[in-house]
Amino acid sequence: MSRRELADFLRHRREALRPHEVPVTATHPPGRRARRTPGLRREEVAALAGMSVSYYERLEQARAPRPSPAVLTALGTALRLTAAEREHLARLAGQFPPGTDADRGPVPTEAHRLLERLGPIPAYLVDERQDIVAWNDAAAGLIIDFSLLPAAERNTMRLSIRLGTALCSAPAGAEGQFARQSAAQLRAATVRYPANRVLGELVNEFAAHSPDFAAGWRDHNVQPIPTLSKHLHHPELGELELERQTLLLPGTDLQLVMYTAEPGSPSAAALARLAPRGE
Repeated sequence: MSRRELADFLRHRREALRPHEVPVTATHPPGRRARRTPGLRREEVAALAGMSVSYYERLEQARAPRPSPAVLTALGTALRLTAAEREHLARLAGQFPPGTDADRGPVPTEAHRLLERLGPIPAYLVDERQDIVAWNDAAAGLIIDFSLLPAAERNTMRLSIRLGTALCSAPAGAEGQFARQSAAQLRAATVRYPANRVLGELVNEFAAHSPDFAAGWRDHNVQPIPTLSKHLHHPELGELELERQTLLLPGTDLQLVMYTAEPGSPSAAALARLAPRGE
C-alpha cells in the first residue's frame, strides 16, 4: 500500500469534484460557512461516504491503515470515480498484487494479425511504458519507419518530443491532451508495476521536457482519453485531420492505437493511398 500516493489521489479527486455534482444536503448543511474553494470539503466527502471526518482526514494525511474494500467502494461512489479510477484506487490501497515485468510477455500472435488486417488504417501497439512494440505498414508510412529506430526510441512520448509540431499538432485548446494522456497512462502503470524503475525514469524524463506532461502527472489523473484529434503534416500526403483512437486489448497491458479520418474527407482519401512499404 502506498499511503502517500493514496492520500494525494484522494485529495486531487476531492478538489476536482464540484459541489453541484453531489447531493445538495451533503454540501449545504445548516449553518455552513461560505465556500472558498471550488472542490468539496473533507467533511463533505466523509458524509457522502458514510464515514467519520477524522478517518477520512487520516486517509488524506497518509496516516490511516489500509482501507477495506467496502471503504474503497464508498469512496469511489462519493468521489464519483470512473471504473479506471476505482481500479487505480484499489491498487493504491493494496487490494491487487503488484505486477512484474514477467507479466508482460511477447506480443500475442493474434495482435500481430489484427494489425495486418487493419490494412490502410495506421495502427500500432504500445505497452505500459508507452513503447511501440508492434505496428503495421500504414503506421510506418504515416509517422516514421519504426524499424529504423533503436528500440529505446520507439516510445510515443519520446517521438512526440523529438518530432514535435514538425509532424503533428492539435486543435486549439487541445494542445496538451496527448502529453496529459501519456502522464495518466504512466501514472496507472507505476502503481501497477511499483518495482519497475524504468517507469519512474520515463516520468522524470518526460516531465523535464514537457510542461503539459508534468502538469498531468501532478493532477494524479488516470482516466484514459479514448480519442484525440490530431493535425498531421505529412511530406507526401499533405495536411491530415485525424483522430487518434486508443483501445485496450483484453487480457493484456497492450493498447491498440489507430489513426482514422472522417469518411469521405480528403484526409480519408489520403490515408487510403498509404501503400505497404516496398510496393
